[in-house]
Amino acid sequence: MPVYYINSYDIINEEEYAKYGPPVIQLLHKYGAEVLASDLQAIAVEGTVKKMNAVIKFPSEAAALQCYNDPEYQPLKAIRWRSTDNCSMTLVHGLG
Repeated sequence: MPVYYINSYDIINEEEYAKYGPPVIQLLHKYGAEVLASDLQAIAVEGTVKKMNAVIKFPSEAAALQCYNDPEYQPLKAIRWRSTDNCSMTLVHGLG
């Protein structure tokens, strides 16, 4: 069953954050993931919108968690932590 990461955060250091995207995309492909949405201009219908919002589809929960815990991702995660604030990263299950 597919699962989806819903990621939202504020980018506080554009220069540092620019180092994050390209290698993350390569890593996502390694796990069969697909970026379904990535938006710097999302519209808040309720609550407060964050600057970056993305939805990433993985073929399974195992693949999503393996990607997050992959040793290749750890230095990339550190870049994201240094360059963003107010991060939420939620894994949700598809309907089947």
